[in-house]
Amino acid sequence: MVGVMKAEVMLIGAGDMAIEYTKVLSGMGVNYIIVGRGEQSAARCEELSGHSVYRGGIEKYLAEGKEIPEKAIVVVYPLSLKMVAEQLIHAGVKEILLEKPGGMDLAEITELSNLAKDKGVSVYVAYNRRFYASVAKAKELIEQDGGVSSFNFEFTEWSHRIEELPKPKGELEGWFMANSTHVVDLAFFLGGEPKEMSSYVCGSIPWYSKASAFAGSGITKEGAVFSYKANWKSAGRWSVEILTQEHKFLFEPMEQLRVQNRGEIKVEQLDIDDEIDIKYKAGLYKEVEAFLTGNTEMLPDIHEQKRNAIVYQLMETTGHKVF
Repeated sequence: MVGVMKAEVMLIGAGDMAIEYTKVLSGMGVNYIIVGRGEQSAARCEELSGHSVYRGGIEKYLAEGKEIPEKAIVVVYPLSLKMVAEQLIHAGVKEILLEKPGGMDLAEITELSNLAKDKGVSVYVAYNRRFYASVAKAKELIEQDGGVSSFNFEFTEWSHRIEELPKPKGELEGWFMANSTHVVDLAFFLGGEPKEMSSYVCGSIPWYSKASAFAGSGITKEGAVFSYKANWKSAGRWSVEILTQEHKFLFEPMEQLRVQNRGEIKVEQLDIDDEIDIKYKAGLYKEVEAFLTGNTEMLPDIHEQKRNAIVYQLMETTGHKVF
């Protein structure tokens, strides 16, 4: 009798993002389990993925003593990320890929970091834009130019669209952490970790009380200066600009890479090998591949995210800090 093949990965969540993960896992030929909660999302996930989904949530699944792989990917609402990760750690899961931001604030991320360290569990935070083909090409060219000399970025959010989303109030109040840090993480991933920074905020909007406009500047540990801005009550979009001694590299949109040469006005779009970013959700295949193969140098772990969250906390206030 042929035995049932053990699952390599447990996927917790059955929403839209989880469905994107199923495409990648199936494309890789990985044997996996999906643990969902509600009937509607589970049924939709089954229909679109062609994969069975357990109903009832991770608490019920664990209580029933079912199979627990050593690796898990957590794709639940941001407000539940920390709780689900803690349950998996206590259940014996050894490696976790946790959707960004890993926790809703510095306190949550610190608690999870401490638990992961105590239990010897590797927890990584899924910032998929680090794995874009455009970013890989830029990293190569930046290195050829001798490194980053300065950079700037914008994380303006379209508040008039966001307020219409069916999101819980707690998630909206944490929107900067849960969503805008996609941009911030990429900017500092390419530009370098901040050494010193000043931040300024003003205003508010009904669903986000901390600010409506953001600005700041600083210097990285490698000596590159940077600045940022965002105005959630005005026009704008996400963007990152990285400058070297020879080029300006522009990510706007971030899936594309444009370049301006020193001494020239024209800006050209570079050809990149982005076939896999077109076939799957951009960045996701390479991110999952890194997690499953253990080549995690580009994946931020929960301890790095704890350090980053100190920066993020400052960006939501007016202040100055040496890190």
